[in-house]
Amino acid sequence: MSGTLAKIAEIEAEMARTQKNKATAHHLGLLKARLAKLRRELITPKGGGGGGPGEGFDVAKTGDARIGFVGFPSVGKSTLLSNLAGVYSEVAAYEFTTLTTVPGVIRYKGAKIQLLDLPGIIEGAKDGKGRGRQVIAVARTCNLILIVLDVLKPLGHKKIIENELEGFGIRLNSKPPNIGYKKKDKGGINLTATCPQSELDAETVKSILAEYKIHNADVTLRSDATADDLIDVVEGNRVPHCVPISAHHRWNFDDLLERIWDYLRLVRIYTKPKGQLPDYTSPVVLPDSRTTVEDFCMKIHKNLIKEFKYALVWGSSVKHNPQKVGKDHTLEDEDVIQIVKK
Repeated sequence: MSGTLAKIAEIEAEMARTQKNKATAHHLGLLKARLAKLRRELITPKGGGGGGPGEGFDVAKTGDARIGFVGFPSVGKSTLLSNLAGVYSEVAAYEFTTLTTVPGVIRYKGAKIQLLDLPGIIEGAKDGKGRGRQVIAVARTCNLILIVLDVLKPLGHKKIIENELEGFGIRLNSKPPNIGYKKKDKGGINLTATCPQSELDAETVKSILAEYKIHNADVTLRSDATADDLIDVVEGNRVPHCVPISAHHRWNFDDLLERIWDYLRLVRIYTKPKGQLPDYTSPVVLPDSRTTVEDFCMKIHKNLIKEFKYALVWGSSVKHNPQKVGKDHTLEDEDVIQIVKK
């Protein structure tokens, strides 16, 4: 553990010493890749003894989406959570009361949303201080992260927490890099750039991938990408958006939930058994990443797609109601669907 921290410090020092220019871009890219790997080692300890990654922090994922609450100790996170979910998490006015993540589930607009209290992150979590590492490991599994701030000292704290999260490759309020990346079994590294690149060339891309022991892959750069962008894609980093809020009192909860809903962009699909009315009480909830009829079938049961003939859909995704569609049809929020089997 201390060995990893020493290596991280060494690389950070070398990066600080290195002047940024065309000649050093390649070298800096490599260092960044090494740094990202070491930081990942910090949050996923190597096997053998030691209680596995994040003792007490691995909370089973339930519901349709997971939201993490991050903030300094004693800013009212626990109060907010217990008020939102009726989850009782021991609340006290001193630091470090919540030492394990306390899950709660709320139902909102038909979706089940899991709320996780991520214990107070303190400065230096990414350097292995406190229990920040395990917290960040869980934070990376969230669809959305809410930074809860003390209304009296918000901006300094916001910066510190953002730095902590960024240090672990959790990019806030930014879209995933526009890079196509596909691992292969053979054929070397194929690099295609659809626009001029100021930082990445074939050599830099190859050596960053080599750092991850990847020697065969197709990489397509669709925007002027940086070494960090490429590392994010290889590491598979999530990109939660952040909604900064401050909530000690119970006001503005409606607004908060509405904002959460907007950010989660979930798609609710109602099912209609043949000859019956649609069931509007329990929608099948899917993540928004372009939900197709096939995604819907997979969520219900993986064998359903084998028996699938066509679907009838009512709602905003079709021109007439109902419309006969195939498995590639893209569904929209609150569509109604009836599956017709072979």
